[in-house]
Amino acid sequence: MKPCQMNHQHGISRRKFIQGMGLAAAGLIVAGCAPAAATEEAVSKPAPTAGSVAEAGTKPVVAIAKAQNYDPALIRSTLEKMLDDIGGIADVLAHGNRVAIKTNLTGGTSAKPLPGVSEIESYLTHPEVVGALVELLRDAGAKDIYIVEAAYEYESWPHYGYEDMARRVGAKIVDLTNTDPYKDFVELSAGANPYIYEAFKVNPILTEIDAFVSVSKMKCHNVAGVTHTMKNLFGLVPYRYYTMNAGDTYRSAFHGRPGEMKERLPHVIIDLNRARPVNLSIIDGILTAEGGEGPWIPALTPIQPKAMFAGKNPVATDAVATAAMGFDPTADYPNEPFVNGYNHLNIAAKEGMGTNNIDEIKVVGASIADVKVQFKPSY
Repeated sequence: MKPCQMNHQHGISRRKFIQGMGLAAAGLIVAGCAPAAATEEAVSKPAPTAGSVAEAGTKPVVAIAKAQNYDPALIRSTLEKMLDDIGGIADVLAHGNRVAIKTNLTGGTSAKPLPGVSEIESYLTHPEVVGALVELLRDAGAKDIYIVEAAYEYESWPHYGYEDMARRVGAKIVDLTNTDPYKDFVELSAGANPYIYEAFKVNPILTEIDAFVSVSKMKCHNVAGVTHTMKNLFGLVPYRYYTMNAGDTYRSAFHGRPGEMKERLPHVIIDLNRARPVNLSIIDGILTAEGGEGPWIPALTPIQPKAMFAGKNPVATDAVATAAMGFDPTADYPNEPFVNGYNHLNIAAKEGMGTNNIDEIKVVGASIADVKVQFKPSY
């Protein structure tokens, strides 16, 4: 399918869109479309494949650990053991020593925090988790480490403590919303037989790194059901190239028009993960929120699972985190938590990207039962 370009006059804000969405048939009035053509041809350089879709006869390994708070020493020691439990990360760095870490800074500073709790302790990836990971990657031989996100506004980086953390650990922030430090964007191919997008407009850093790490918050999502390390890739692209209406302030084209959202959004997740495969998945579930993905969802409520997850296959890692939220990771629309859209983990499993069947995953460290906390889905 070849995506189309569209230009519309009337936009709605991301918050108004989601608050008015109700069920999946939301009030969008036009179809989604692909980004404007990039100044370079779609990048055909094959990216490293998604980490450890287990060899025949073996199971993907996912580590779980308990963590009470974000004390830097505790986070580092906990994460170090988790990485050891999944076999170390030498294979993640086997392609070279340039690594990008994708964090989650959804919403921007205009999204006000929940009463009595900070954004990084409710719905954004905590910078201490990313900082500890940078140090461990450096110890394992990574030379150039970039912290990346297509932030809705650059002020998010200092506001949520990422600039101070990056200076402390010697990492470089690359805001994927812009082209810096390059002259222009490139298009990153989604490979053969894409669902929605043949390519994505991205900062060239995503084509030059040797390994890619997704560090997400453990949350539900109003359309995707859950948002972990696979859904986290929505923030790879500048939102301004993925809107349907002039004035939209989020990636409205990824959602689509009424009646197609429940199918379109999960398939966009798959296209993104094919375009830039995840080699290492880390999920911050120490302090988070249930009922949605951000404060634009009225039901969002703080919750404290006090757990972390790590794995080299994002499908399996996200499945284990979903099970720890009290949900069946193989369930599908309209069953919880996939009440407004189809389960992208099922689609990924069908495509051979990994398994979301807990019986086919080796869980090490703490057990799912040890950390399970029943989340409220996002309706």
